[in-house]
Amino acid sequence: MSTFTLPSLPFSTNALEPHIDKATMEIHHGKHHQTYVDKLNEALSNHPELSNQTLEELLQNLNTLPKSIQTAVQNNGGGHYNHSLFWEILTPGGSNKPVGDIAKAITKQFSSFETFKNEFTKAALGRFGSGWVWLVVDGDQLEIVHTPNQDNPVMAGKQVILGLDVWEHAYYLRYQNKRQDYVAAFFQVINWDVVGEKFNQARK
Repeated sequence: MSTFTLPSLPFSTNALEPHIDKATMEIHHGKHHQTYVDKLNEALSNHPELSNQTLEELLQNLNTLPKSIQTAVQNNGGGHYNHSLFWEILTPGGSNKPVGDIAKAITKQFSSFETFKNEFTKAALGRFGSGWVWLVVDGDQLEIVHTPNQDNPVMAGKQVILGLDVWEHAYYLRYQNKRQDYVAAFFQVINWDVVGEKFNQARK
């Protein structure tokens, strides 16, 4: 029976300071994400018939799973997928702006990068309670969407290229209730090279 594992961070836990602090990274990655992985594996442990399915396949086909594990896979599989992508698109000291094809696509869709930032921030601040904000590729269009809890657009068949965790555990140690400051800090640590690669892959 194959099991899912916690991915290693592609940087040290203090590499994103001052934007995202070391203590938050240690708890967020080592505790919260690890718990999602453990609970996902627990939910799947009695269903060896699902062992050949990828995480994306499980999330895209939730309604076909045994009813007894659908919610657990939705919550914990979603949590595992969301956080794995989140770590991947963060970078210490990277470029603050997109370049290449993704930059052109953002300008085409939103008229400018600043307009995109404003729309993304608006969606992040408007997400009531816990959830995520995403930039997705839907056909030849870019779209900003947000989802509750650990849901994600993959569950609706869309391709995610950027995601922001707006659960309080992602920012409360440093920013308390100031979500807007956290969102602004996020834009200082996005790895636009990775986002650009995901964009190009999504269009193939």
